[in-house]
Amino acid sequence: MNPALRIPAEFVAPSTEDAHLPPFFEVGSFALGKHSLLILLSVVLIAAFFMYVVRRRALVPTKGQYLGEMGYGLVRNHLGRDIIGEKDFRPFVPLLFTFFFFILVNNLFGSIPVLQLPTFSHPGTAYVFAAIAYVVWVGVGIKRHGLGHFMAKMTMPPNVPKVLYLILIPLEFLSNMIIRPVTHALRVFATMFAGHMAIMVAAAFMAYLATEVGGALGIGGSIFGLVLGLFIYFLEVLIQILQAYIFTLLFAVYVQGALQEGH
Repeated sequence: MNPALRIPAEFVAPSTEDAHLPPFFEVGSFALGKHSLLILLSVVLIAAFFMYVVRRRALVPTKGQYLGEMGYGLVRNHLGRDIIGEKDFRPFVPLLFTFFFFILVNNLFGSIPVLQLPTFSHPGTAYVFAAIAYVVWVGVGIKRHGLGHFMAKMTMPPNVPKVLYLILIPLEFLSNMIIRPVTHALRVFATMFAGHMAIMVAAAFMAYLATEVGGALGIGGSIFGLVLGLFIYFLEVLIQILQAYIFTLLFAVYVQGALQEGH
């Protein structure tokens, strides 16, 4: 058959099964896969980095020490003190620090060749972190105000005609106590999953144009796909950093709202 008349095979876009590989092995209900290994790797990398940069704290910091102090200062000062408040922020710094750097490193795994999997593209990881955040800010709110006063804060906006509370209380309860933790997790999961899939589709389509379509059209299209893929890649890196910041920022906002006095 004339190669010029060859009909290219149908393009098959990557699926969720391609994004999330099967586990390496399973023992009963326990399974170990790439996702689990990357989570363990992130813990090792974060611990090793900060242990390394603080091993010799110098008055004139090295580049590594400066980078570590800058990251810690961002979390402590901008996400802790400035949002939660000077009086209450200190007990929450370790958790803010853990949230930010764990999510940041696990998100950035999606942009590292070979690794290429943001672990928060799995809903389970995102919802576990959102559940931890939920338990903490609800717990500190109840501890500060008592269960009744805290629930009133969450469901009864001030300066509203009392008759409207018949409508507002169930709506506010649904919004603050149920929808809030769901969207807290969904925001980071959805962006990581969508970005990961977008990069996979761009790469698969570029390969399809180059190998199946061929010719000037295929080569030109694959070059365009490469440019588009690089744009998506760098955009995804930015989103990965922003989502770590936003998740931690929202947790600080929720804690501040739970601690503040009612109107």
